[in-house]
Amino acid sequence: MNMNDIIYKKREGGALDPEEIEYFVNGYTNGSIPDYQAAALLMAIFFRKMSREETYALTKAMKNSGDVVDLSEIAGIKVDKHSTGGVGDKTTLIVGPLAAACGVPIAKMSGRGLGFTGGTVDKMESIPGFRTTMEANEFISLVNRVGLSVIGQTAHIAPADKKLYSLRDVTSTVDNLSLITSSIMSKKLASGSDVIVLDVKCGSGAFMERFEDACELGELMVEIGKADGKRTIAIITDMSQPLGLAVGNSLEVIEAIETLKGRGPKDITELSLRLASYMIYAGEKASSPEEGYQMASEALENGTALLKLTEFITGQGGDPKVIEDYTLFPRPSCFSEIHSEVGGFVGTIEARAIGLASQHSGAGRATKEDLIDLSAGIMLYKKVGDFIKKGDLLATVYGNDQARVDKGAQEAAAAFLIQNSKPEENDLVKRVLQ
Repeated sequence: MNMNDIIYKKREGGALDPEEIEYFVNGYTNGSIPDYQAAALLMAIFFRKMSREETYALTKAMKNSGDVVDLSEIAGIKVDKHSTGGVGDKTTLIVGPLAAACGVPIAKMSGRGLGFTGGTVDKMESIPGFRTTMEANEFISLVNRVGLSVIGQTAHIAPADKKLYSLRDVTSTVDNLSLITSSIMSKKLASGSDVIVLDVKCGSGAFMERFEDACELGELMVEIGKADGKRTIAIITDMSQPLGLAVGNSLEVIEAIETLKGRGPKDITELSLRLASYMIYAGEKASSPEEGYQMASEALENGTALLKLTEFITGQGGDPKVIEDYTLFPRPSCFSEIHSEVGGFVGTIEARAIGLASQHSGAGRATKEDLIDLSAGIMLYKKVGDFIKKGDLLATVYGNDQARVDKGAQEAAAAFLIQNSKPEENDLVKRVLQ
């Protein structure tokens, strides 16, 4: 088999055979295929696209490029939840305890943040002592004992994706349906859970801004999950404004705790209950999503989900006192407030702009090697539709570098659009695909 022939075939619009795709993935992973040939094929795929059959073959080859986790020692139906990325999205820290409190085992591998979206691993590491790496036997034991464990993605899970994503990032080939799908699903299928619930974002703070594109991505991921023998559900959700009020690592963990105490913002609370309802249903602890929603609501109201979060933090070496004492989190040394220059209604809070402002304040990274400030981020005090007066506080930007904080505040201020009339409210959950 010859890489030149494979590149030429795709360049001319031909469909690649599974054997050709496997040859490419294995060769690039082991280093026998150089970057320039891999980049040429990625660009050909970007322009010529891939069929569903090709996309599944690519996903399967990437999944099999490394370890496939065996979670059979964990009792019950294991359910994984994955978000395609958003601004202020701390739902894993809420839905994990909600579902686990209802008897669904959650054995999850999560990633770090890159660009304007945050990463669950970074958020959890703002908890003093919390470990995001552990041996497989300890991970499995913790899920059997507590019902919930979340660790960082290991280098042995879908290593082809790590190499290919880095190359896509520097060759402007990220935004392709098949390449996005194979990247997400190769890791999810290799992670070992029985069920995958996908939170597919759409709106200004999502990779797929258009609703139609998000649906197409969701449908393809559901189809590929099913083809690999996994029950897969995709929930299309709104990301036209930041989710909740907190954007940034420790700030989001605190908001997740507040949500599990029943004091969270309306949108993050409702979305978490909706996601948990499908996890509980798919985990066969409820006969319908509606019953799952009721069970999740009861776990929130009676405090069992908050107790599950405490057990989860303790089990992974974190200090459970953070549940009551937020001063134990990393603390910023400087801040900058954003006040409204006019009165009216909040018409828009540009999610991507808020995400970038948070990143620039120190909360995010531009490259995978960048260090982040776990205390940095943005607290919003208004949501779309709120009435405000001139001079009202819209947001506060936090961090440990005043110049970066001021830059973030300037960018965040531009994300707010104030108008004379109250805008229509967006549906939080737009469609469910299964």
